[in-house]
Amino acid sequence: MSTEPRYLAVDLGKTSCRVRLFDGSGVIAEESGPGAPGVADRDGVALSAAAIRVPFLRLPAAELAGLAGVGIGAAGVEAAGIIARDLVAEVRAFTGAPVALINDALAAHAGAFDGGAGVILIIGTGAIAYAVADDGATRQIDGWGPWLGDEGSGRWIGQEGLVAALRDLDGRGPATALTARARALVGDLAAMPAWVSAEGNPARRLGRFAPDVLDAAVHGDAIARDIVTRACNALVATARAAGSAEIAVWGGVAAHPYFSAELNATFADAGITIIPSRGTALDGSALIITRTDLGYEERIIRG
Repeated sequence: MSTEPRYLAVDLGKTSCRVRLFDGSGVIAEESGPGAPGVADRDGVALSAAAIRVPFLRLPAAELAGLAGVGIGAAGVEAAGIIARDLVAEVRAFTGAPVALINDALAAHAGAFDGGAGVILIIGTGAIAYAVADDGATRQIDGWGPWLGDEGSGRWIGQEGLVAALRDLDGRGPATALTARARALVGDLAAMPAWVSAEGNPARRLGRFAPDVLDAAVHGDAIARDIVTRACNALVATARAAGSAEIAVWGGVAAHPYFSAELNATFADAGITIIPSRGTALDGSALIITRTDLGYEERIIRG
């Protein structure tokens, strides 16, 4: 077994939580599990800690001896304010290692630009852009959560699709293939409000319908295609507000082939070029625990 220091990188989103155990020679093991609503949500610290603990305990115990540090990118860190420090304390308690915590979007930015300057747009369950200047100054665009923002996100797309299905159901809107898809996912559409809140993570539940919307768009459903068009336009507005003609795009929604093609075309029409990312959010989480010279060090919570 290697004697190099071992570190844990954590990417905690609203849909999933991924962990990576690594040392200077590379990745030792990776695990994943369900995500958490967000650190700022009700019981957010406890739920976030529990979400991290699940994949952490699946890692090989023998490799965790003498863990040197844990880097976490987690949703809702900045909105949580001082209580985010409670998450640092809880994770340190069950890992036995120093912890560095940062907003999940900024962790993704760190991975995409190897800790340097640039603009990233993240399209997952939520949607947020982060701009980091050469001097380390940061600016957030959208990412205001499922009830106040995240326009064009997986939650937004899924919610718009379910709304369209209900409008078809009760006669307020046109017929759409989304109705049958919603019924296959939810069951009785009249019970949809209860279904959305059943797991205590409405954003994740709504986002589960996003793949159906995108697949319906591929098959030519006009309502689904309109939702995709509006999502792309909302994301272009977010990108424009970031003030750069080049932007890295990351996230599960952006990986869908149809959505990716539509987004690229919409961005091209707006004069914005999508550039490749150097790494992932897990790479960014690894950076914040192994380096203290990043330009936004003051935004990293350590303990």
